[in-house]
Amino acid sequence: MDRADFVHLVRLSEHASADDSQGYRRGVAVFAALGYLWVIACMALAVGIIAWVLLSLGQGRFNFTRCWLLLFALGLLWATLRALWVRLDEPQGVRLAPEDAPQLFEGLGRIRRKIDGPPVHHVYLDGEFNASIRQLPRFGLFGGAVNYLSVGLPLLMALDRRRLLSVLAHEYGHLRGNHGKLSAWIYRTRLSWLKLDANLQNDSGVMALASQAFFRWYFPRFAAKTFALARQDEYEADRISARLLGPGVAAAALAEIAVKSSWYANEFWPAHWARAATDALPAGPFAAMEVQLIAPVAPELAREALRGALRRVSDVDDTHPVLRDRLEALDEKAVLPAWSAKSALGLLADRARWIGHFDAEWRRTHASDWKQHHAYLQRVRQRATALAAGAGRNSADEMVEWADCERRLDARADVRGHYERALEVTPDHAGALRGLAQTLPAKERPARLAVLDRLHESSTATRWWAARNAVALLEDTDAGPHDEVALKRWRERMKTAEEAEQRAWEEITSTPFFSQIAHHDLNDFELGELRSDLVRCKTLARAWLVRKNLREFPWRRAYVVFLELPGLSDEERWNLCRELEQTLSLPGAALVLWAGHSPTLAEIEQQAFAPIWARTAG
Repeated sequence: MDRADFVHLVRLSEHASADDSQGYRRGVAVFAALGYLWVIACMALAVGIIAWVLLSLGQGRFNFTRCWLLLFALGLLWATLRALWVRLDEPQGVRLAPEDAPQLFEGLGRIRRKIDGPPVHHVYLDGEFNASIRQLPRFGLFGGAVNYLSVGLPLLMALDRRRLLSVLAHEYGHLRGNHGKLSAWIYRTRLSWLKLDANLQNDSGVMALASQAFFRWYFPRFAAKTFALARQDEYEADRISARLLGPGVAAAALAEIAVKSSWYANEFWPAHWARAATDALPAGPFAAMEVQLIAPVAPELAREALRGALRRVSDVDDTHPVLRDRLEALDEKAVLPAWSAKSALGLLADRARWIGHFDAEWRRTHASDWKQHHAYLQRVRQRATALAAGAGRNSADEMVEWADCERRLDARADVRGHYERALEVTPDHAGALRGLAQTLPAKERPARLAVLDRLHESSTATRWWAARNAVALLEDTDAGPHDEVALKRWRERMKTAEEAEQRAWEEITSTPFFSQIAHHDLNDFELGELRSDLVRCKTLARAWLVRKNLREFPWRRAYVVFLELPGLSDEERWNLCRELEQTLSLPGAALVLWAGHSPTLAEIEQQAFAPIWARTAG
């Protein structure tokens, strides 16, 4: 199924849900049951063939055909038994006992009593800026469910007690009532099928191939038909959170998480990994995180993060509604909240113990990655020193490289003069114009817009980047007065550039993976930036990068990134790849794919040249 067909089915499910919610839910249940019927039918066929062959054997009638049928039936029976009793992995993290977090368990107990829902059987603490609840089948597809709640230590650091409990109430809301039971059953069924599909990927037998063919037909339609149900479930969980803690608390938690998660990803982690420039041994991040996450976010960063979150539009790539839609559903305004004054770490009995535990685990897990990054930053420092020695003789390219190296070592380094010197040598140098636009503060809006205008006119490859940044700057009310004429002009430029970007993206995604490719063209700095992103992706084993040569836009830098992601489900791999497409530091559009059915790991190793990054043994 291609994306257009998938989107069409999603829209049909949304309309069906809006027209007749109960009828839509019955239809979803029937389609979900189709997977079970496939398993039951396969089992019945297998048992019938085995019984017939054994009966023939008892009557003395046995030949090669019956022998082949018996082997086929045994393989079919084994495949269906695996489907019925598929086991799913428990969440990552440390399982908490009530004595480890008495106040947390007390809060969960109060939420359960108010909702009158099922128990949370296990609570896990992990190192993610997130909270989630999962229902896993106890005995396979037809067994009961076990409820797992995962709470991230960074989330406990970032929110106060009431806001943290509103997040947990939202997660618990996924389990409530009959609607919750249907959603949870759908979710468990999907996990089970995905796990079975992963188990069968390496099988080459007739039944494995038949199962894979069924999955390729069934899963996209299952995901599309259940999309509206999953989206409704998120809104209902928000309403439950608002009913228990108040809509103001729920809205403030959503806004604070949106802002602090942006700061966490874009400010904290780059700064932490930058410590490798001076520290040869890895530093644990959680001790520093405890102080920084509860501190107010700088006003300019906070406003930009909130604006970025509010600009996002709900689409079919994620069943979670975007922040704007969730706040509107709660009838709350999209404003910066008053920051949490005290963290929710008090819900844990011994906060120092858990901070120490996750710091030690992080240092152990990232020891080899830190060593690699330290060596890379030492090379960057040496290159910056060499370029500084020839400051009066450097070309424009060398001045830009010097500035980029200084920014790699210290994101706050004052390198504006380097870019300005490069432009004196080469007035329309694209790298210097882009670097200068990034270093000019937002309050110098006229100067920044002038640089973006020069970049837009002189470099076709960076027009979309220039237009996007100019529109964001003009929409920023803190950067200066409203300029309707300039904003209209830049929006028209961005629309034109986006159309070209979309055509380029369609060519990237519609052509075969390994056609029109060549070795990547990244320079040392760009490759180092990309590796810095990859080293922070803890589930990644290896990565390959190729340049995609576009026929319609031969000047456009475009890439395909191939990842080896062991230990993840296809759904987790898909989500991670879509996230990396938005966050990887690459000078052009990038399609991110994982080694699986298509392309396979063998195909990637054979055709994507050598890996650009590999995680070494720690």
